[in-house]
This record gives sequence, C-alpha cells and structure tokens, in this order.
Amino acid sequence: MADTAGQSGRTTAQWTGRLRTALQAAGFTYDGVAEALGPVAHAALSRNETVPGLRATRGGSPVETLTRLWLLQAPVAVAAVEAALPGLLDPLCAAGLLERSVAEVRARVDVRPYATEDLDLWIASDLTPGLDGRPSHVSGDHVLGISSAATSLAQLTVREPVGRALDLGTGCGVQALHLAPHAAHVVATDVNERALWLTRVNAELNAVGSVETRSGSFFEPVAGELFDLVVTNPPFVISPATGERLVYRDSGLPGDQVVEHIVRGLPGLLTEGGTGQVLANWMILGDRPWDERLASWLPDGTGADACDAWVLQREVVDLPSYVELWLKDAGLHPSTGRTDAAAYVERYDTWLSWFADQGAVGVGFGWINLRAGGAGEHHLEEWPYDVEQPIGPEVTDRFARLAALRSLDDAALLAARPVTRVDVRQETYGAPGAEDPEEIVVRQQRLLRRARQVDTVEAALVGACDGELSVGQVLGALAQLLERDESELRSAYLPVVRELVTDGHLTL
Repeated sequence: MADTAGQSGRTTAQWTGRLRTALQAAGFTYDGVAEALGPVAHAALSRNETVPGLRATRGGSPVETLTRLWLLQAPVAVAAVEAALPGLLDPLCAAGLLERSVAEVRARVDVRPYATEDLDLWIASDLTPGLDGRPSHVSGDHVLGISSAATSLAQLTVREPVGRALDLGTGCGVQALHLAPHAAHVVATDVNERALWLTRVNAELNAVGSVETRSGSFFEPVAGELFDLVVTNPPFVISPATGERLVYRDSGLPGDQVVEHIVRGLPGLLTEGGTGQVLANWMILGDRPWDERLASWLPDGTGADACDAWVLQREVVDLPSYVELWLKDAGLHPSTGRTDAAAYVERYDTWLSWFADQGAVGVGFGWINLRAGGAGEHHLEEWPYDVEQPIGPEVTDRFARLAALRSLDDAALLAARPVTRVDVRQETYGAPGAEDPEEIVVRQQRLLRRARQVDTVEAALVGACDGELSVGQVLGALAQLLERDESELRSAYLPVVRELVTDGHLTL
C-alpha cells in the first residue's frame, strides 16, 4: 500500500490527464471491459472469481492488458503495460498505483470503469479483497470501491441543480463525482486521509474540477456552513465498537449512534429547501417499534431545524445473519486462515450477547430523506418491494407534492383539477363471473410502484381525474350517481384526495 502521508501532498495532475487519455485510447470503458470479458467471465468477476476472466483476456490487446492488471489483479509483462499505458509506467509506480519488478507489473490500487445512464467514469480505490477465495483481510484505512451501498445512495440521490453539495464520508469519492454534474461546488469530507487522496485522484482522472476535499470527522470540516444537498453513506455497521476498526465501515461509536448523530445534526447543515439523504442501518428493539424510535431522532417541526422527513425501511436482517456478514467482511472467518474456529465463535457470541444487552431483535436497513424548511411532516414506512431505479426523482416529487398540498386549504383543493398519473393502473380481484369485484387496487407501474386498495368511490375518483374536472365537481357527480349526501362525501374523501396526491397516484 502506498504511503498515506506522501499521498496527501503529491501532485496528481502531472499524470491523471495522461492516464485518462490512455484509458480512452485503450477502450478501457465499462462496455469495453464487458465486451473483452464476455458475459460469463463478467458475471464470474462479480462473484470475485478471476479464472474465466484470465482465460478470456489472453489476446494482448490494451483493454485486455488493463483488465488483467487492475480488475483481475494479475501480474502483467512490463512490455504489455508500456504498450497499453505509454510513458505512464514510472509515474504510476511513483504515485503508488502500480509496482514493477524486472519483468512484471502488479496493481497496488484498483482502477476500473464505472458507468450509469448519465456518467462514464473511472474509479480508483484499494484493491478488491478476497478474489478467488484468497484471505480478505484489509488494513484499517482501506478505501472501498464501488459497493452496492454506494450504488444505492447514488440511485436515491435527488438530481436537482444546486449551488453547494456535501458528500459526508466520501470514501473513494464516487458520490462526489455523481454530484458534480448538477452542483456548482462539491465538498467531500472524510476522516481517512487515504480516502481523500483517492477522491482527488478520481476527480482529476475524470476532469472534475468542482470537488474540494476536507479532512475531519462528521460535521467538523464544515462547521457553520450550509448546503443545498447533503448525501452520506456513513460507516454504519452496528457493533459493540471493540476490536480492530475498519474506517470505511466502523464509526468508533457503539450501536447505531453514528446514524442518530448524523440524522440529528443534518438539518443544521441544510439551506432553506435543502435536502439531506442518508443510507443507514439501525437497531430494531424488542420493546419499541422501529419507526417510533427513528422518529425520535427527527426535529419536532417547531424550531429552526424543522424539516419534512421520509424514511423507508427497505430490509430487516436477523442478528446472526448480520454478525456473520460483517465478520466475514472483516476477514475474521476461519476459512481465511487469519483466525481459528474458537476465536471466531467467541467474537460471534460476544456480538450476539451485546445485541441481547441492547434489547435488539434485528437490524433495519433503509433510506432517510430530509427536506429543510417544511412543516415537520414525518412519514416512516416499510417498503421491502422492488422499485424502479433511480428512485431519486420520486424523492424530489414527494417533497414537492407535500409542499403543494400545504398551500391548499380544503376549498382550494376542491377547486383543484388533479390528473391521474399516466402509469397508474386499476386491478380488480374476485371470483370469475361475480357481479362486483371483491377488491379494487390502483397500482403505479413506475418508481416506487406503490399500490393502494380502494373502494368504489376512490376508484371512480381516480378514474375521473383527467384535469378537466375539479375535485369538487367529481365528488358532486359521484354523490348524485351514488345517491349520497355531497357534503358528507366531501368530508370523507378530501383527506383521501390528499393521500392520493401525497403518494403520487394523482398529480396537481
């Protein structure tokens, strides 16, 4: 591993631009690598198996050479690297990305293509541990590459144009690079100096000039500043905070205090109308509902830090599965050869005993979204179902719908002319040949794909909202059709209209 202190002061601009040109010339892009590997070897690499990839990349082309060097972590002949990266071998060795012997070159840092619908990037991080079943021990300052958690946060993030954005706990900087296209200035913070060096490398490698790195813990590097958008994938592993600390996953605080600390402090970083988004774990306690506990971390809606909140619990993991996952992640399973079975069992049992002392019965994973300047409307729900990604547009729209509804009293809502969202479909269920359905459901086909069971009035209301008639006119017509009192119908169904708008079935 390259020396961290040396990295912090090292000028990277001398070689990052040349490296970018060489990677482009080699076709070392996401599509180029996928084509070189083929679907079978590409899938195997996603499982940390390199043999199919090594067999598929023996042709000696520049993209094959770089794929073997960085993604497959194989030794590559000096001549092949010099052909793929002309004039760059010595600078990259000096920078700590590569190391060479007389005849071979090996990677010391991972560099890989990364692509989304809107971005084509290269991301440098520490080498992926555990390839081909090798021991997966990593150092305390290990900088993780693009993980499923990082991808989830990128898909969750709202992409409205903003002035200032903050990537809190940046790691390799992938969130900062996602923020740069729609933020005039991005601040990326981390307590890990090696992470900040790699973030600077990635910003320069991708010709992104709007990212500023700062060192420090939690909110310290940005004390007294405000941001239009804050995103964070904090080190949220829930543990007793004992033993070796891996900075990318362990905060040093016991339990889920790191998430509570961030959620409580985040509103104070946001401009009026600013958004904060957190990807997190939290403990589920046996004596208190998870949503009630998390709601206690949110501002009460009466102070300067008041904000709207939308929290979704996406998954619940049982405690043994959680402990096993993170012990293996730290390379502390007997199969790694770093520890014996007795030590593994002791760690496992100690962790479960600590959970028992906390009263925990499971661990929740999910999304916490805050919008500053709202009325303190907090909605916490479980949503373990498949969603359309990226889901960020739904976060933007939901907060906008809440703000729009707050501006409408009942009279204004009755005069509004909502439109049923184009992807909403009605489903009916019941016995074949029955005169009336037993159940009616309106279901969104996109984004959250939310479904709602409705009665015949709601179904007719949703079906009639085409922008031509007001809510009052629709309810009046339904009252006549069903021979119901119109004022009674308005009183009963105006709150339903608000719910249908809030959840996105109707748009104003």
